[in-house]
Amino acid sequence: MNSGQTPSDLERRVLDAVDTDGILDDLRELVAIPSVGGTSGEHDAQQWCADRLAALGHRVDHWRIDVRELAEQDGFPGQEADRDIAYGCVGVRGDGPEPALVLCGHSDVVPPGDLDRWPDRDPYALRVQDGIAAGRGTCDMKGGLAAIFGALQALRTAGVELARPVAVHTVVGEEDGGLGAFATLRRGHRGAACVLAEPSSGTIVAANGGSLTFRLEIAGQSTHGSTRYRGVNALDKLAHLLPALRELESRRNADPDPLVAHLEVPYPLSVGMARVGDWASTVPDLAIAEGRYGVRIGESIEDAKAEFTAAIAEACAADPWLAEHPVQVSWPGGIFASGRLPEGHRLLPDTEDAVVAAGGPRPVALGAPYGTDLRLYAGAGIPTLQYGPGDIRYAHAHDEHVPIAELEQAARTYALLAIRRCGLA
Repeated sequence: MNSGQTPSDLERRVLDAVDTDGILDDLRELVAIPSVGGTSGEHDAQQWCADRLAALGHRVDHWRIDVRELAEQDGFPGQEADRDIAYGCVGVRGDGPEPALVLCGHSDVVPPGDLDRWPDRDPYALRVQDGIAAGRGTCDMKGGLAAIFGALQALRTAGVELARPVAVHTVVGEEDGGLGAFATLRRGHRGAACVLAEPSSGTIVAANGGSLTFRLEIAGQSTHGSTRYRGVNALDKLAHLLPALRELESRRNADPDPLVAHLEVPYPLSVGMARVGDWASTVPDLAIAEGRYGVRIGESIEDAKAEFTAAIAEACAADPWLAEHPVQVSWPGGIFASGRLPEGHRLLPDTEDAVVAAGGPRPVALGAPYGTDLRLYAGAGIPTLQYGPGDIRYAHAHDEHVPIAELEQAARTYALLAIRRCGLA
């Protein structure tokens, strides 16, 4: 075992200072804030994070984001929730021109869905039982935020002073595009390297595929249902497109990046919504379908859109009606480009060693099929990876939860990374 995997005496003191009950207390307060994207709960969660960072002795930048103004800037990642303002929050501990490490997490969550599927119809009450902490946001990703705060508290409790700064970025809007991270980077906050506390299922996520939301508007010709043969049913024309979409997905997944080759479908394409017709006895003259389209690692957004549009055009050309009435393709919502940690960067082995020194098994580095803020930090020239508590399968779910042992493991890992990347004063 090399020295990087063996904690020093000071590091052991920090590991011993990690307070699991304190992490759960923070998580309980965070989960109690219904910070659904686009609601005032986003503002409340950011205020909570700003107060917590200040209590931990960090210099805090907590600012109001003018979303309309932000949306005019090149590279704006889009949004699907309706918001005019948002809030950014950055805390920095230590002196120096640039943080040696950024720990980042988003405080927004997705809506809870059917309340009857939650215990006591309350998704915002933390439930702790049998080594599990459950509730909306526990996995994605308030558990990761609580682990970050637990790491900072352990450093403070152990009296550790860092030679270079460590920074914490808490952001909003991650679930629908990433405007919070975009605004944070545009404000000038940077770092030598970044770890996102996103759930990583015991692995290190070193690359993400991206995703786009597509909309298809398919024209038909209406008529009375009793004379349907006189019309053109837009639903039938939507059905004509589905095999082309499936073939496109198959072609784009034929030779995936090695980091995502373990996935059954590295770059999924799926139709999530379809709206057709407004009267049962009328042949519908419009079908609208919206879905999710995976962007390959290393592929530009422009190239991904072009291949999709070409596939739709080819399918239209094969149908006499659609050849004369082409499907309209548009791209609403967030823009999730792909992103990856540069090959050979020290952040990966440093994180692997820290996980082992913190008491965990050595993690493997993999890619993930979903977009996160990783691509925004990587796009800004900041080497970034994901390591955090929880399993992505339980994100957005009614049984969303995180193992308490993983919260503790993540906090211990973040504390060691802060010491090792920032150094001791």
